[in-house]
Order: sequence, then C-alpha cells, then structure tokens
Amino acid sequence: MIARSWHGVVPARHGDAFAAYLQQTGVAESTTLNGNLGAFVQRVEQDGYTHFFLLTYWADWAAIHDFAGPQPHIAVTYPEDARFGLISDPIVVHQQVDAVTPWLTAAAAS
Repeated sequence: MIARSWHGVVPARHGDAFAAYLQQTGVAESTTLNGNLGAFVQRVEQDGYTHFFLLTYWADWAAIHDFAGPQPHIAVTYPEDARFGLISDPIVVHQQVDAVTPWLTAAAAS
C-alpha cells in the first residue's frame, strides 16, 4: 500500500468553504477510483490560516497514476483553487506502507 500526503493552506475566512470544496474535488475524485483505499483530511487552524492535510491510501502506483497523471509527485490542482486563496504545496509525499496498523483500522471504522 502507498500513502500519498498533500498539504495546502487557505486564509481562515475560507476554511469552511474550502473544506467542502476539498471533499467535492480531491476527496471525491480520488475515492471513486479503483485502487484507492481511503482518504483522510486533517484541518488545523493557525495564525489566521487553515491548513489542510489530505492523506490518501492506494493499492499501487498504477492507481496513483490514474488520479495524479504521469507526474504523481506533483500536486493535483483544480480550476477553482484560487478562489479560496489556496497556497498548495506543489510536491506530494509518497510512502510505502507495509502493513495496516490497528489504529488505522479503528480510525477507518469511525
């Protein structure tokens, strides 16, 4: 399994709207693809900004390529991102995950 991690930040006044937008775009698009094993979003408020951390799990690189295209280390962006003042990390991080741990299984069941 491969974990794919993205981070982006918006001004806090756009936090709620961007949270909904993120669900409609990156989360919805990724979780409908074969090979996606889940998506988790963490939201953190800090100094007038809202940080979003999107962590998706994938069965293999082919599934990641179906979502991210031929350059999977480049963040997937959407046309309306600028409307929220999004500052997106341009590079995403991938990590091979060798086993599912009990905390992940419990979190997925919640």
